Parts: sequence; C-alpha cells; structure tokens
Amino acid sequence: MSLSTKVFIGLGLGILAGIFFGEEAAFLKVFGDAFILLLQMTVLPYVMASLIAGLGGLSYQAAASLGKKCGLLLVVLWGVGLAMVLAMPLAFPAWESASFFSTSLIEPRRPFNFLGLYIPANLFHALANNVVPAVVVFSFAFGVASIRFKDKEVLLRGFAAIADVLGRITTFLVNTLAPFGVFAIIASATGTMRLTELERLQVYMVAYVVASLVLTFWILPGLVTSLTPFHYRDLVGPTRAALVTAFATGNIFVVLPALAERSKELVRKLETGSEGSESTVDVIVSTSFSFPNLGKILTLGYVLFAGWFADSAVPVSKYLTFAFTGLFSFFGDPTVAIPFLLDLLRIPSDTFRFFLVADNLVGARFGTLLAAMYTVVLAVLGTCAVGGLVQVRWTRLRRFVLVTIVLTACGLGATRLLFEQVIGHQYRESQIFAHMDLSRPEAPATLHKSSLPPPLSHDSQKPRLAEIRERGYLRIGYVEDSLPFAFENEAGKLVGFDIEMAHRLAQEMKVKLELVRIDRAQAAAMLNGGYVDMIMSGMPLTLEGVREMTMSAPYMNQTLAFIVRDHRREQFSSRENVKNLQKLKLGVPNVPYYIAKVREYLPQAELVLLDSPREFFTRKADELDALVYSAEAGSAWTLIYPAFSVAVPQPDVLAIPLSYGMARGDSELADYVNTWVELKKNDQTIQALYDYWILGRSAAQQERRWSVIRNVLRWVN
Repeated sequence: MSLSTKVFIGLGLGILAGIFFGEEAAFLKVFGDAFILLLQMTVLPYVMASLIAGLGGLSYQAAASLGKKCGLLLVVLWGVGLAMVLAMPLAFPAWESASFFSTSLIEPRRPFNFLGLYIPANLFHALANNVVPAVVVFSFAFGVASIRFKDKEVLLRGFAAIADVLGRITTFLVNTLAPFGVFAIIASATGTMRLTELERLQVYMVAYVVASLVLTFWILPGLVTSLTPFHYRDLVGPTRAALVTAFATGNIFVVLPALAERSKELVRKLETGSEGSESTVDVIVSTSFSFPNLGKILTLGYVLFAGWFADSAVPVSKYLTFAFTGLFSFFGDPTVAIPFLLDLLRIPSDTFRFFLVADNLVGARFGTLLAAMYTVVLAVLGTCAVGGLVQVRWTRLRRFVLVTIVLTACGLGATRLLFEQVIGHQYRESQIFAHMDLSRPEAPATLHKSSLPPPLSHDSQKPRLAEIRERGYLRIGYVEDSLPFAFENEAGKLVGFDIEMAHRLAQEMKVKLELVRIDRAQAAAMLNGGYVDMIMSGMPLTLEGVREMTMSAPYMNQTLAFIVRDHRREQFSSRENVKNLQKLKLGVPNVPYYIAKVREYLPQAELVLLDSPREFFTRKADELDALVYSAEAGSAWTLIYPAFSVAVPQPDVLAIPLSYGMARGDSELADYVNTWVELKKNDQTIQALYDYWILGRSAAQQERRWSVIRNVLRWVN
C-alpha cells in the first residue's frame, strides 16, 4: 500500500472518529501536535543547510540566471494568485449586514516591521523564534559568499551531508507516522468543530475552497504541462502524499523537505537532470518560503469579503492599490497584514475576528494544500527555466487560459447561485439585538414610562442616601432611545447597559428599583426637583452638566463619530477627507457638549439639532450628510438600520466620558456612587457589561458538540 493511500485512510478514519466521538476525541490533539513538532524539528536546519549547499555549488552566472528567471516566475505566479483574489467577489451574493461596536474602529494602525523580518541582526534569535525569512537571507548570503571560496567543496559537502541526513529523518517520520499523525489531527479537529462557527463565514469559506482547488489541481499543474515536457499525472501523482500531509497538518513548513525530494524526482526524469538541477531545486524550495506563497496570497480575498459583508465593498478603482499593498504586506504575518488592509481600505476592523475562525477552518488546510502545490510548481518550472526547457506552446497555452477563465467563472458563479437560490440568507443582527435581555438576575422594579410619578419627599437636613434606604426603593431616570444604555427590547422590557447597572446598584443597596422615563433636556430639573434620585442613561460628563447637577466619576468612555450611509463611510473616515467636504449638513443631538465639539471641529458645517437619533434614521437621513454621535451607541443603531455605518475620523479619536447624574449638592450619594463605580471597575462588572451590551459578546454557554456516541447511542452525557 502506497504512503498516499495510507494517509488518505488516516484522513478518512479521522473524520469518522471525530463525528462518532465528538468532543471525546479532543485528547488526540496532543498526538497531532507531537507529530507536527517532530516534523518541525528538522525543517529550519534543513532549509539553512540545503540553501547554502545548493547556492554555493552554483557559479555566479548560474546564480544570476536563477535569480532572474525565478524572479520572473514568481511575478507570474503572484499575478495568477492576485487575479483569482480579485475574481472572488463574483461568488458573493447581495446580503444585508451590520455588526456590534468593535474597539478596532478606534485603534491605531499596527506597524509592519519589514526590516526585522528579513534582516537577521541576531541569527540565533531568528533560529530560536522561527523567523524563516531572516534565516534564508543569512543562508543566501553565506551561499553566495561560498561560490568562490577556495575549499568550497569540503565546506559544501558538509552542508550537503547535513541536508541529506535531515531529509532522511523527515522522510522516515513521514513514512512511519504520517497516517497516524493525520488521523489524530483530523479526528480532534472534526470532533471539536462547531457548525455554528461556519454560519457567518460560509460564503467566504466556500469561495476560498473553490478558488484554492482550481488553483491547486488545474491552474498550477496546467502551467507546468503547458510550458514543460511534463504531463499532469507526472506532477500530481508523486506529490499526493506530501499534499495530503500538508492539508492535514495545516503547516507547509513541515513538508518542505518532502516537497523538495518530490521535485528532485521530477527533474531527474528530464534528460538533462543532474546534480546541478537538484541544487537548483534546493535553492528554490528553501528560498520560496521567504516570499508569499499562493495559499497566503489567496487569503487576501478575505479583505474583499469583509468589505462586501460590512456593506463597504472595495471599489474597482482601488483594486490595483489593494493588490499591490496586499502582496507586500503579506511578506509578514497575515494576522498583522489583514487588520492593516482593513484599516487602509476603511472596512470595519471588527470583521477581523471572523478571519481568525475562517483561516483556522479553511486557510490552514486548503491554503496549505495550495502552498504545497505552488512550491512544487515553482521548483519544477524554475529548474526547467534555468535548464532552458521552458517552451511556450501558444496554441496549448491559449486553450489552457480559455478553459481556466470558464472554469473559474463557473466555480465562483455556482457558489453565488448556491447562496442566492438554494441556501439564502436572512438578516438577523437586528433581531439578536432586539431580543437582548439583562445578563444577570434583576432587582424588583417598577417602570414609569407613560406618566411622571410625584416628586420624592426630601428633608434638606437629611442625606438622600439615608432617605433611599428608609423608603426602600431607588428611583432612576432614563432617556428613551439611549441605545445600548437604555431601551425597550422586543418584549417591551426595559434593558441596556445602564439599566443593568441600575439593577446592580439597587441590589447592593438592598432596595427596590423604580425606573422613570424622562426628557434629556429636563434631566437637571428632574434631579433637582426631586423626581428621581439619579439619571443613568449614557450621559456624557461635561462642564455644563457639572454646573447644573452633581455628576459621578466616569464609568466608561465613548468615541465621537459620524453615522453615515454605507457608501459614504470612506468620506468621513479621516480628518483630511472630512475637512475637505463642502456644504456639510449634520444632525447633532440636542446636547451642548456635542454641539460645541462639532462647531469647533467643522465650523463650516450647518447643524440640525435632533431630539433622538431615531429621527435621523427614520426622517432626516436623506437631507443630512451624517449624524454626529458616539461610535459605541451608533453601532447599536446600525444593527437596526444596517444601511448605515460608523465612521471614526482618524487620527482624531475623541473620547467622551460617561457619568451618572445626581441632584446638585448630593455629595454623600455622589461619594457612595463614585466608590461603587470604582468597585464595579475592579471586580470586572463594568467590563463584563461592556462586552455584552457594547461588543455584543454573549455570556451564554454553547451546547456540547453533536456526536454519535452522545446524541445517538447515549453512551456519554
């Protein structure tokens, strides 16, 4: 039985074991990780030794020819990958969407340390931390310097022997352990993966899988068969075991030695196959890992997906900028490059968290499969180019290009039809938000929303805190439509961040709770007139407020932002763009703080005062350019009205502290509330409510993963 057959059997048994045992198979991850670590232990020394031996064995002329021809080949392959990325939006159906606030909207761009990635200031640090590009640069310099070294045969023979021994170790590990390692990896992954993780990302994942399979099994092999004497089965057949191992492990690094050996087997079939050609393979395979492979480049499609998903699609006019910047940013880690590109293209950065799930589910498997085939194709085509065996047969090439275009269009078009006509999509984020309830048990409460209750009796000689405890209830004022701080959910229940804080305060004071709807403009009058004890409704801390009432210490910050229609988000996402806009007409909450800030920031703008944000979304959006509001609260409104987006003008990230209001002169109650707020910060209560109401992270526990052993046979609980 061939190795590839054994690996396929291990793959199939792993899937079946994961479905049968479910989460009980999670322990197998340890054995899968051990298999990957065993493969990794030889790779970096192998790359270093084989690159030095291969490059040092060439002449300067051969090395220059290799660099020139392989450089051109790299550009061609990158162009093919970028073309597929730019074609991926063909698979995206027209879906409506929005999301909760994300802190990434206000975070500064993370720097990309290109020099640190490629210049090995400390080789041992690069080796210890797997900084492969830096190791390759050192090995490249060492190999070039060895070309005219007097006794280079002795030197290079030692490196060649090291590379051969390391290759033998890897071959032994793959031949002996690959079926078992693949079984353990796939069984643990299948057993712990949840179907709910796929729901939001299914469009991107299917499009990515289709694109990667077309590239892996048609476009890349087709280039080889169109330009060299090889046939399709010559390329795909010998590499099957390495491809499956790469797919199962999700790690191209661990199969580099195996890919190099398979590439050498292919070039030996050529009449001109020689030691020189095998050295060329070593150099290409070892060097290729320092540059973006097609598996990595294809993940650029996620940026286009994120733009489509967030109704911030990247315009065609920016495709060239996106492709060029994306390619060079991917010389580093995609987890750094993707947020950078999302920020550059003004796509909501909160979509990045979905990338991590998608990359783990499909990028780690199908992307690595594509990267493995890319490595073999680059090595074979590069070796043939150096040996003068590349011949452009125009008739075959034109036919190949035509079939490729039709196949790609059909694959991506079928994906779009699948989601539009078969699966379909229903926008649910507004319902998720509308059905949110208090996250923890609530205090006994009475709601006054239709009529104002009589003023509370107050003895000026007696502290209000003592009065609250004597009467047995705390009366809190709230402002209607203060999403997500105070609002009525789908069931008509009053909920929100500050409403939940009010319940916590009443519980800890050991009193009941009364909630009274008030007009924001009358907040100070309601407090000082004795109608309410406090106001808890996302109220900004301002100097005007301090003059009219007693305000607590800030309990959280909000960020000043613009709420705009989706297609105008880019116009309001930077200081420069906003300042250049003429004849602006902006909606502003009837709050002096907001009015003053907007007049200072945009003195040329015409301001329209609004009593409620709902007025903007329902009646004023067509006549106003934007609503000036907080990014956190504005994100909640965009969940209900997904045709709008939040834009924070970078780099002008302005924080707005929020506070609780009390009657003027209520120093004892203020001291109590300030201490309580500080305690709620320290015990993570405020952070937990922020995560729940602002970021939309549910605290509900997920059900256990479905499995045959639990849900069908009932052998385990």
